[in-house]
Amino acid sequence: MSTRGEQAPVALVTGSARGLGLAAAQRLSEAGLRVHVVWRSSEEQAASLEERFPGRVHRADLSEDGACAALIESVLAIDGAVSHLVHAVGDYEEGSLSKMSTAQLRALFQSNVFTAMEMADAARGALRVAARGEGDASMLFFGTAGLAGLGARTKTPAYAAAKSALAVLMRSLAREEAEHGVRVNMISPGLIPHAGAHPSTLDPSLHAKIPLGHAGTPSDVADGVHFLTHARHITGQDLGIDGGWLL
Repeated sequence: MSTRGEQAPVALVTGSARGLGLAAAQRLSEAGLRVHVVWRSSEEQAASLEERFPGRVHRADLSEDGACAALIESVLAIDGAVSHLVHAVGDYEEGSLSKMSTAQLRALFQSNVFTAMEMADAARGALRVAARGEGDASMLFFGTAGLAGLGARTKTPAYAAAKSALAVLMRSLAREEAEHGVRVNMISPGLIPHAGAHPSTLDPSLHAKIPLGHAGTPSDVADGVHFLTHARHITGQDLGIDGGWLL
């Protein structure tokens, strides 16, 4: 049963102008949450977002100093609370380490790790308040399939390194925030074709290698986000949405 109206929990979904972030935001909205969405450079999507999430659309570049704190303040000014943070931000880049510059590596960590930690710091206080009042609050970060193995990568070593760092930080945050009632998890998509996805995600030959026999969909990822947002006794976990990619 969905919760409706002004008493519904508030969710902030970053990176939600399109793709997997937008799918997650729509799914949580359908479940009755008051959902805030964020766009950075997809200005052409702003009007459409306003139609779907009226009064709860924000423009922010979370790599800028102070942007995360300002975003949380904007959400609180509108709805007075933040119960769930879904951070769907993180640039993707392929290439061997021998061809990856230090600047590229730094940029990947900035996008995938530092923005996540800055959002966590900015939202921590509001989430703790929500947990005391509602009995539950959560943070959810986006990883990538196969992090548990910590195996070598030839195609995405720098990207996987950033997401692996995020996974360790996620589990550490889960331990720190448990006493405050705030759950912290990660969701790790595999091959999920969607708007704005890297072209390699669309490769049918890769889809054929997935044990379940087909690529996933944004709806599959959105279902995982909904599950982890509502699963009140799950924290510190990384949920793979990958069709068994690395089995």
